Amino acid sequence: MPAASFEAIKFGTDGWRAIIGRDFTFENVSILTQATCDYFKAALARPDLTCAIGYDTRFLSKDFALEVAKVCVANNIKVIFSDKFLPTPALSFAVKKLHCDFGVVITASHNPPEFNGFKIKDSSGGAADTEITSAIEKLLKTSDVKKHDLIASKSSSNFKVCDLTNDYRKFLKSYLDLKTINRAKLRVLVDVMHGSGNGFIADCVEESNVNLSLMRSDINPSFDGSRPEPLPENLAPMISRMKKEKFDLGLVLDGDADRIAAMDSNGEFISPQVILCLLILHLVQDRKMTGAVVKTIVGSSMIDKICTRLKLKLFETPVGFKYISKLMKEGDVLIGGEEAGGIGFKNYIPERDGSLAGLLLLEMLAFRRCNINNLLADLKREFGSFYYTKDSLALSSVEMFSLANIKIPEELLGKKVVKIDKKDGLKFICEDDSWLMLRGSGTEPIVRVYSEAKTKDRAEKLISLGKKMI
Repeated sequence: MPAASFEAIKFGTDGWRAIIGRDFTFENVSILTQATCDYFKAALARPDLTCAIGYDTRFLSKDFALEVAKVCVANNIKVIFSDKFLPTPALSFAVKKLHCDFGVVITASHNPPEFNGFKIKDSSGGAADTEITSAIEKLLKTSDVKKHDLIASKSSSNFKVCDLTNDYRKFLKSYLDLKTINRAKLRVLVDVMHGSGNGFIADCVEESNVNLSLMRSDINPSFDGSRPEPLPENLAPMISRMKKEKFDLGLVLDGDADRIAAMDSNGEFISPQVILCLLILHLVQDRKMTGAVVKTIVGSSMIDKICTRLKLKLFETPVGFKYISKLMKEGDVLIGGEEAGGIGFKNYIPERDGSLAGLLLLEMLAFRRCNINNLLADLKREFGSFYYTKDSLALSSVEMFSLANIKIPEELLGKKVVKIDKKDGLKFICEDDSWLMLRGSGTEPIVRVYSEAKTKDRAEKLISLGKKMI
């Protein structure tokens, strides 16, 4: 295997991710941390910077996080270091709550177990935008890496180990209507997929009548040989339990707990797009909140219908929550969601949070005194049927996929293509409002294929057609 090169450090839609031991090495993490320190020291032009550092349950995550801390301390940046693995949203919340200048979390989120990653948060707790990450890339290897022996610095003021989860847990409880939730007699199953979201949803409802069970809550860096991504193909154990044990609702968190998926009482998967639609209705109709909605280019058309009905302003962004985060920092955004289940909320950090999204869905059931199946039936009755699906094709490298090689069709499965959107991939929109989108992933070497149609059959056939086009 060739030696790792710093040239492999490239930010995607959410941080830098790479295979452990190949490109994600201690040397490369040190080089990236030095560039990150150089950027913030120059951009903020202050001598007293502070950084919060966290990590997930992946192989060597804490060790990589300590490497980040060694470089920060050597650059005279104060470090607040998590005393345990934690969800990415908890680290983001700590950055804002503790008035840090930036934060770093070592996580590869939903990627396969051989990956790890490096996410940067700005002072708001939101993801560092493209302007910041591009500048950091340009600083790689432009200065020598400084590194401090943390054993000698543990008693100094520049390195402090703290519990960064207590304030986060308190905030989650303060955001919810716990009185209403406490009255709900619901059986809920939560699959944390061996990730860092372990226990936070349970903690928030521990004094209620909600009967909550956790599964896959043990630490397993191999993630059962799968990947901690809340998709049906990774959830066979949960589907089985949902069908056998008669739970009212199933909630699923990804590896670093910033994404959510769900299941109905029959063990049927609920798309994150549907969850986003339900939460828009809940925040506006039940909680009487106001503000705009943000979705990505691959978001469901049902979101458009709901926003039209509720007279909400709707923004559409490229794929990547950092684009949603930017709008949340700039304006009055009620809720913003991406297709993969990352959802952010008003009066919080401009970042996604799977635990809060799951708790709000549970809160919605409590408000409306019904089960999830009733909610889904009501949604379909009011806004019609939209079948949303996605798939992917693996490549040896992201660079192998070029949109320029795709032949632009005039029709898809007998329906005329009336619009082509090229702002982030290729999206073909048909005369019947069905659509197909092709896009190279920004986090791993795969091409993603998305579709939506009024029937499940057409949606699935569009996916097959998209894979043939690639």
